[in-house]
Order: sequence, then structure tokens, then C-alpha cells
Amino acid sequence: MNTSSDAAADIGLRVAEHRPEARVVTLVGDIDTPTALELANTFNKQLALARVVVVDLDGVSFLGSAALSTLFQANELATQQRRALRLVCNSPIANRALAAAGLREYFTFADTVPSALKYPASRRARVDVAVARRLRRSRRSVLRDSKPMAPTI
Repeated sequence: MNTSSDAAADIGLRVAEHRPEARVVTLVGDIDTPTALELANTFNKQLALARVVVVDLDGVSFLGSAALSTLFQANELATQQRRALRLVCNSPIANRALAAAGLREYFTFADTVPSALKYPASRRARVDVAVARRLRRSRRSVLRDSKPMAPTI
């Protein structure tokens, strides 16, 4: 396992190579607007290098909206590239942030980093793409079928 850190030390971000096709991005501390760009660059780089990218959120003490958006965009990119982005999220704070934003259903979760690394991306990517397509269709149908709310007085 190779470990490197391409990010500034204050971000609390570490990247580890577990196999040539798998990387683990470990986040620690407050992940917010100032760190979102560096986080996006890290995700883009790792998704270009590896078929499986595991994001370990266990050490996160704050997960801001910019970080949530960055995670969602990385997941969309992974789906488009037929790669797998998996979250390990035992942090109550990170779980609450994902749930409050309504994003939990868009990610693949694992209890531990080893279990997230267990399945090859090729098999999971097909499933992830199918799930993403179903979610997009359901979002479109909800938007299409919803009626505008009447103003309240």
C-alpha cells in the first residue's frame, strides 16, 4: 500500500494506493468551502487513475454544502466513467449532513475500508450505472408530475 498526500496539510486529506486499480481517500476534520476545490481535484485525479475510489469519511468533524456537492459530482463522474466511488461513513456528523441533503441514496456505502475494496469495480460499475439511471428517471418523473404549490396567505 502506497500512501501520498497531494493536498495541503490543513485539509486533512490522504490518498493511499491499495492496488493499481484502487485508491482510498481519507478525509479528516472540517471539510468545507475552502477545501472543496482541492477535494474535487483529488477526486478527479484518483478517478482517472483507479477503477475503485473509496472515500473514508470516518474522521470528518464537519461536512459543508460545498463538500457535499463535490462528493455528489465525483460520484456522477465515477458513474459516467464506469468507475466506482464508495463511501465509508461511520461519522455521525457526516451521516447527518448526507441525510439532511438527501444524498444518501446516491452513494454506495461500506462499513469499513477493506469491505469497500473487496468488490471489483467492473462488476459494481454496471450495477451503479443502472441504479443511477433509475434515480435520474425517478427524479424526472417526480419533477414532471409535481404540481406547483399554491401560495399560502
